[in-house]
Amino acid sequence: MYTMKFFAHTIIALAAGVSASCSGVLSSADSTDYASFVDPFIGAADNGHTFPGACRPFGMVQTSPVTGAIGWRYCSEYVYSDSIIWGFSQTHLNGTGCMDLGDILVMPSTGQRLRSWDAYRSPFNKKTEEASPGYYAVTLSAPDVRAELTATTRAAMHRYTYINSDSASLLIDLQHGPAWSESQYHAQVRECEVQWLDNQTIAGSVRNAVWVNQRYFFVMQFNRPVTDTLSLPMLERERGKRIVATFDMQPGDTLLMKVALSTTGIPGAKANLAAEIPGWDFDYTRTAARDEWNSYLGRIEVQGTCEEKTNFYTAYYHAIIQPNIISDTDGSYRNAADSVVAAPGGEFYSTFSLWDTYRAAHPFYTIATPEKVDGFVNSLVAQSEVQGFLPIWALWGGETYTMIGNHAVPVIAEAYRKGFCGFDADKAFNAIKRTQTVPHPQKSDWDNYVRYGYFPTDLTPAESVSSTLESTYDDYAAAEMASLLGRTDDEKIFRERAAFYKNLFDKETKFMRPKLADGSWKTPFDPSGVSHAESTGGDYTEGNAWQYTWHVQHDIPGLIELFGGNRPFIEKLDSVFSVQLVTSQSDVTGLIGQYAHGNEPSHHVTYLYVLAGQPWRTQELIREVFDRFYRPEPDGLSGNDDCGQMSAWYMFSAMGFYPVDPVSAKYILGAPQMPGFTLHLANGKTFTIKAQNLSREAIYVESVTLDGEPYTLPYITHEDITKGGSLVFRMTSDKSKSYRQ
Repeated sequence: MYTMKFFAHTIIALAAGVSASCSGVLSSADSTDYASFVDPFIGAADNGHTFPGACRPFGMVQTSPVTGAIGWRYCSEYVYSDSIIWGFSQTHLNGTGCMDLGDILVMPSTGQRLRSWDAYRSPFNKKTEEASPGYYAVTLSAPDVRAELTATTRAAMHRYTYINSDSASLLIDLQHGPAWSESQYHAQVRECEVQWLDNQTIAGSVRNAVWVNQRYFFVMQFNRPVTDTLSLPMLERERGKRIVATFDMQPGDTLLMKVALSTTGIPGAKANLAAEIPGWDFDYTRTAARDEWNSYLGRIEVQGTCEEKTNFYTAYYHAIIQPNIISDTDGSYRNAADSVVAAPGGEFYSTFSLWDTYRAAHPFYTIATPEKVDGFVNSLVAQSEVQGFLPIWALWGGETYTMIGNHAVPVIAEAYRKGFCGFDADKAFNAIKRTQTVPHPQKSDWDNYVRYGYFPTDLTPAESVSSTLESTYDDYAAAEMASLLGRTDDEKIFRERAAFYKNLFDKETKFMRPKLADGSWKTPFDPSGVSHAESTGGDYTEGNAWQYTWHVQHDIPGLIELFGGNRPFIEKLDSVFSVQLVTSQSDVTGLIGQYAHGNEPSHHVTYLYVLAGQPWRTQELIREVFDRFYRPEPDGLSGNDDCGQMSAWYMFSAMGFYPVDPVSAKYILGAPQMPGFTLHLANGKTFTIKAQNLSREAIYVESVTLDGEPYTLPYITHEDITKGGSLVFRMTSDKSKSYRQ
C-alpha cells in the first residue's frame, strides 16, 4: 500500500485553469491542494493535443468538451482557440498524434428540437470556461446552459443548469468520434444498439473502427424522467444512432446525467455505475476526484515559483492520465481476441503509447506510482498471449500497430531490473523472446534483420534505419532480462543483436544511414531529410539522420568509440544544435538546430554531453529547453504530449536527472531547475533533492553530494532513490567551475 498523506476537505470553486491563489494551501485545512497548481489547458492549443476535461488517474473515462473532430488537429477533440462546442464526449486520448475514442457525445439544448445533428452546437465565452483535476465547466451561449463535468474511474457525471429556458433537451450522439476525414466521420460506426431500460435509463453498445477496432457498452441515467424522444435521421453509411431526449424543466432547473462504460457488456456498465456513482451528489463526486488527484500529486512536493509549480504539477497530471484501466470493477475485460476474461491481478490496462513512453514516462511510474507497475506488465504480457507478440501501441485492449520497435520489451525489463516482482518473470521473458524472434504482422521482419545485421533499405518498406536502431535497444533489454534470469544462451543471442547498430554507422559522414542488402550505402543521402512512414516514407521515423544517429541509448561508450573518441563525438553533437533544420513535418518541432524536443527520438540527446565529459553543455541546453518549450500556456508545449512522455521529460529534468537508458536503472545527472523536491516513496521513506544557489544565472552544477558525501558519478541509481536519502546540487554561474564526473 502506498504510504501517502490523504486529503479530506471541501474543494472551493476555481477560476479558469488554476486557482487565483498560488499558495496551494486550503483555507479549511492545513494541507496542500496540489491540484490547484494544475492547469489542464496547458498543451490544449494546436499540436499539444491535450484535453481540459475531467478524469481520474489512470481512469477509463475522460469526459471533455469537443470543439472539433475532423483531422490531425483534433486528436483530442479540443483546440483552445476554438469558439464553438459540439458537445461533450466521454473518452479521449491525451496528447497523441493519432485519433480515436470520443465516445458518446452529449449536448444540452433548448427551444425547438432540430432534426440536423450538427445544429446543436453552441458558441461559448472563454471567460466562462473552468478546468481543474476532475472538473470542467463552461456556459453554452446558445441554449444558455451551464455545463459541468466530473468523473470516476469508469463513469462520468454531468450537471446541466438550464438558466433561462422553460424547455430542455439533450442530444445523445452515438455516431460521433474523431476521424481523419469527413467521410470517415460518417462511416466509422459499424454496429450500434440502444434500449431504454426505463424512463430515466438508456443502455447500449457500439462497435466502431477508427484507429483500433473498439467495442464498448454503456449505461446512462438521468435524475429526471424523459418525457419524449426524437431519433434523428442517419446520413449515408452511418450506423450510430442520434437521439434527442426531452425533459420537463423550468428556468434554473438542473439536469444530472451519469454514464458508465464497460468493454464486457451492459451488465458490466451497470455494475461499474452502481459501484462508482450510486447516488446523485455531483459535488461529492467532484470533491472525491480532486482528493484522488491530490493523493497522487502530493507524492512529490515541489519548491519553486507559482509558474514552476504549475508546469510541474500539470506535467505530473498529464503523465498519469494513462495507461487506462479498462477492466470492470470485478476485474473482467474484453481482450484482443474479443473474449471476456478475468484480468491478471484484477486490473487490465491499455493505452500504451510505448514508442513514446518507455523513455521517461514508464521510468517515472516506477518512482511515483510503483503500485501500478506490476499491473502494467501483467497487462502487456496478457495481451501478448492473445495476439502472439507484446503490444506495440495498445488501445482499448487491442493493437494499433503504430510506430516501430516493440518497446513493451524495455518496459518489462526495466520493471524486473528495478525489483518489481508482481508478475511471472519467466512468462514475461518468454513473451519478450517470442516478440523479438518470431516475425509478426507489419512490423518485425526478423529473418532479414538477423541475416544482414540490420533492416536493408531495399528490403524494408520504410523506416529501415530507425527500425534497426530501436530494435537493437529492445534486443539489449531482452539480453539484460535474460542475464538476470540466468538464461545465458538467450543473453548471448540478444547481446550480439544489440550491437547491430554499428552496422549502420557511416564513419565517413558520421551518420547512421540506410544501407542496401548488398552492403552499400543508399544514395543520394540527405541527413537533414525528415521522413515519416505514414506520410512521406523514407528511412527514419518522424525524424532524420541528425536525430537518429544518437539513438543508441544502451551503449553510449560504444557510439563514442565509433566516432573516434570524445572530441569528435562532441564536435558532431555540437553540430546537432547549430545546423538549422527547415521542415514542415508536424511531429518534428521544438527545434534547436536539428534537435527536435517536440518529438521523442531527441529526448535523451542533451544528456549525452555528460557521458562525453562536458556536463556543463547538458546543463545549458536543459535550461534552454525549459525556457523555450515548457511554458504554462495553452500553446506552451512544443509537440504532442504523447501520453505523458513530454511531461515526464520535464519532471525528471526539473529534478536534475534523466533515464537515458531506462533498463539500466540509472539516471544521468543533469541540473535541477527548481530549488527543491521531496519524493514520498512507497516504502514510507523520502528522497529529497536540493539545488543550492540556483538562479537564472546559476545554471551550472559545481558539486554534488549524496547523503552528505561528495558524489562524482555521472548518474544516480534507482536504488539510491528508493532507499531514501538526500541529493544536493551546488549551483554556480561560473561555467569553469562546472564539475567533471
